[in-house]
Amino acid sequence: MNREALSRLSKDELIDIILAQARQIEMLAARVAELEARLGQPPKTPDNSSLPPSRGAKANKPERPRGLRREASVGRVGGGRPLHPDPDRIVEAWAKQCPHCASGLEATAQRPLAVYDKIELPPVRPVVTRVVLHGGRCPCCAALVRALAPVGLEPGSPYGGSIAATALYLRYSHAIGYARLSGLFGHLFGLPISEGALANLFQRVKPCFDREVAEILARLRRSRLICSDETSARVHGRNQWEWVFQNDQVAVHVIRPSRGRAVVTEVLAGHRPIIWVSDLYGAQRGWAERWQLCLAHQLRDCQFAIEAGDTVFAPPLKRLILRAVAIGRRRASLSDATLRQYRQALDRRMDAVMAGQPNNRHGIRLRKRFGALRDELFTFITERDVPATNNGSERALRPSVIFRKVTNGFRSEWGRDLYAAVRSVIGTGQRAKLSPFEAIRNALAAQPVGGIAPLPG
Repeated sequence: MNREALSRLSKDELIDIILAQARQIEMLAARVAELEARLGQPPKTPDNSSLPPSRGAKANKPERPRGLRREASVGRVGGGRPLHPDPDRIVEAWAKQCPHCASGLEATAQRPLAVYDKIELPPVRPVVTRVVLHGGRCPCCAALVRALAPVGLEPGSPYGGSIAATALYLRYSHAIGYARLSGLFGHLFGLPISEGALANLFQRVKPCFDREVAEILARLRRSRLICSDETSARVHGRNQWEWVFQNDQVAVHVIRPSRGRAVVTEVLAGHRPIIWVSDLYGAQRGWAERWQLCLAHQLRDCQFAIEAGDTVFAPPLKRLILRAVAIGRRRASLSDATLRQYRQALDRRMDAVMAGQPNNRHGIRLRKRFGALRDELFTFITERDVPATNNGSERALRPSVIFRKVTNGFRSEWGRDLYAAVRSVIGTGQRAKLSPFEAIRNALAAQPVGGIAPLPG
């Protein structure tokens, strides 16, 4: 608007324009102040926030002193691989003559001076069993009769259980895509198998894992303690969410389009555990009688507030949480009465921490949070089976994050569900000291994983 146009306006109209501009200036000034405040904040890192470790900058390792480097080249004392307890063959060599004076040496006068193993992998080739079912005409009724197939050699897919177990293990435990997996079977095992054949093989064995997951899920729904977390997944090129629900006995993975409470409702099916362990995400709250807040997340938030300038609330709270974690590590050697005394002492120290009046906005935010959640901080002190952090759930999801980054997710719903089922079987098997390959093989053979007895009926 130019000067001439303004001159034609009335006094009230000019006042309205000035007031509108004043309000806009106030908004812009507040925005500038907010941005300037952000410029003074510390950067978000994996140590002071929930950023994953892969997003953090790793410091360079310091150079080793030259003397240590020369000593390392000689070899460390006591190093080396232990000898195999049961070698396939033993090759012995005797000295024939002295290299100094050329005198002959008798074998009976010699003793072992050096013993070591040489290890090789034999060529891996598929074992092909040709099945020929004979038959003929019945001499009585002239019907064509064919022999029954031997057990385990029925018609159908030519690929047996060992190939299925190996393919599942390589894909879902080592994040190998279909193209690379097909090439690996051809190059290492001499077994040409196409990507389509691999997909058909996975579809064929999926019911084996569905049955096992039903048993694992039934056990989860009887659990006293459940820990949970979630991470993103890619299905059909769109974002979905992978959830994990786990404790010391079982692990259940599900991938759903939603990150909301409906997923937890589906998994629990009406079960209400005694204690739940999770972070602050709203969809994971309110599912149990008691709650243990993940202290690892709170320590990182305290660290960020300290770096942002809070000196009143975050520093003593961080010290208190670290004290509680240290007590939790000693629970096995402490009596129940001692743990109750520790819990009472922690509550008293928390009263003192809450009495602080921070003037830093990050400290104020933390104080407001723990004013409502302070009872959820130290549940684990008197509950011996409850972890202080939700790191177990985060570790359970880490292979899935790697799988997503390497393979870019899933192109089908059944592939998504099979992956979640295999991760459930592997995670539950690991809690029973089974390797991932052993857990997969047990599921294919209808053997229980993790000591879980089959459900009746």
